[in-house]
Amino acid sequence: MVFTFTLNYELTSDESDMDALVERLAEEGCDDALIGVGQPGRLALEFIRDALSADNAIEGAIKDVRRAVPNAQLIEAALAP
Repeated sequence: MVFTFTLNYELTSDESDMDALVERLAEEGCDDALIGVGQPGRLALEFIRDALSADNAIEGAIKDVRRAVPNAQLIEAALAP
């Protein structure tokens, strides 16, 4: 099944190169997400991910983001209706 969900993160102050951040996210498997970096210190990712369940989709995406941006703090995860 395909699930749509959003993950919102707070970034540390050392994450200032947004182009490099977006590239790392793609390399770590987040190429199925629209990435928003417009708000300073925040990162928003809207995923459209194929998985067996919504939990699997969200957990996998969180792991992918953690590999790319290990110091980012997850502040919200929301499944689209």
